[in-house]
Amino acid sequence: MTGIDIDKILALAPSPAYVVDLGRLRANLAILDEVQRRSGAKILMALKAFAMWSVFPVIRETLHGVCASSPWEARLGREEFGREVHSFAAAFKEEDVKELLATSNHLVFNSFNQLERFRPLWEKCRGRVSVGLRVNPEHTEGHTAIYDPCAPKSRLGIPRREFDGKSLAGVEGLHFHTLCEQLFEPLERTAHVFEEKFGEFLPGMRWLNLGGGHHITREGYDIDSLVGLIKHFQEKYGLEVYLEPGEAIAIGTGILVGEVLDVVRNEMDIAILDVSATCHMPDVLEMPYRPEIQGGFNAGDKAHTYRLGGPSCLAGDVIGDWSFDEPLVPGRRLAFLDMAHYTMVKTTTFNGIQLPHICTYEPETGELKVVRRFTYEDFKNKLS
Repeated sequence: MTGIDIDKILALAPSPAYVVDLGRLRANLAILDEVQRRSGAKILMALKAFAMWSVFPVIRETLHGVCASSPWEARLGREEFGREVHSFAAAFKEEDVKELLATSNHLVFNSFNQLERFRPLWEKCRGRVSVGLRVNPEHTEGHTAIYDPCAPKSRLGIPRREFDGKSLAGVEGLHFHTLCEQLFEPLERTAHVFEEKFGEFLPGMRWLNLGGGHHITREGYDIDSLVGLIKHFQEKYGLEVYLEPGEAIAIGTGILVGEVLDVVRNEMDIAILDVSATCHMPDVLEMPYRPEIQGGFNAGDKAHTYRLGGPSCLAGDVIGDWSFDEPLVPGRRLAFLDMAHYTMVKTTTFNGIQLPHICTYEPETGELKVVRRFTYEDFKNKLS
C-alpha cells in the first residue's frame, strides 16, 4: 500500500487493530473532489462499506453526504455526518419509513408495492424528502453472484416490465446499483442499458443516482469518461446526478494488525493469530477473497509456508496459506492490507473473540491514536 508507513504502525499499534492512515484518506478524497468539481455530480459515502464516524469530520469537508441501508445507518449519518442522507432498503416496516422520513433527504423504494403502501406517509413530507425508485437494468457485470444485484431472480431493483401501467406520481428520481469493486467500463455499459430501458422516464425526474461499487480512486479508473457520462445525463435530461461509492473512500487507507499466538503442525505448519476471518474479515469466507499481507507471498514461493487461522472454534476460520522469508513465531506482527472497508462494519463477537481496536495514523506527525477500545461490556451488551 503506497504511502503508508506500515512498519511504524506495526510498532505503535495494539493488536488486533484496524488502523486508518489519514494521509491516504485525504488522497482518496482529493480524487473524488476532482470528479465533483469537473462534473457537478454529488458524491455520497456508502456507510455499508465504511462507517468509521470518528473520521466523518475529514470526509464531510469533501463529500455531500451518506447513503444508508437502514434507519440506524441513516441516524448515524444525520447525527455524525450532518449533510445529505439518502436511504434505501429492499423493504421497510412502517416504523422504518416514519423514522427515515425524519432523518433522510432522499428515500428510495424497491417496489411499487412499498411506494404505494407508504404513499400516505411520504406525501406529507414532499418538498423536504425526495422519493425515488431503485431499478434493475438486468445487465450483469458482477463476477460473484452473492454481490451481483442483477443476478437472475435478484430481489434488488424493479425490472422495466414492472413499470408498465404503474403511476410515477410523486417519484422524483431513479436509482440503480449494479457494480462491485469495478472500474469505469462496467458502469458505462450498464448506464447504456439503463438508458435504453428507462430513459423514457428520465425527463420527468429531478435526479439520478448511479449507485456504488465504483473504484474511482483505484489506479486505472477512467475519470475523464466518468465525468463525460455524468454530464451526458445532466445535459440531456436536466438531472442532478449522484454517486455513492463506499470502497472508493476507504480503499488503500487501512490495515488490520494481527499477532501470531501459536504455531502448530498438522500435515503443514499452521499459525494461529489473534485476528479471525469469521469475526474480523468475513468477506474472506463469504466472497471469498484473499487479502494481501506485508511480506507475505503465495504458498511455496518462499522458504516458510503457513496456513493462517483465527482463534475461534469454527473449523473453517482460515484466512489462507502464505509463505514468508523468515519463520513465524509467537509475537510476530502481521499487517493485512486494505482492510478499512467491509471490515469494521461486519465484525462480530462470535465466541467472545475480542473486537480489534480502531485507530488512526497521522503521517504528518507520526501519531497513532486509539479511537476506540472494545471491552467485555461490548460483548455482554449484545446479549441478554
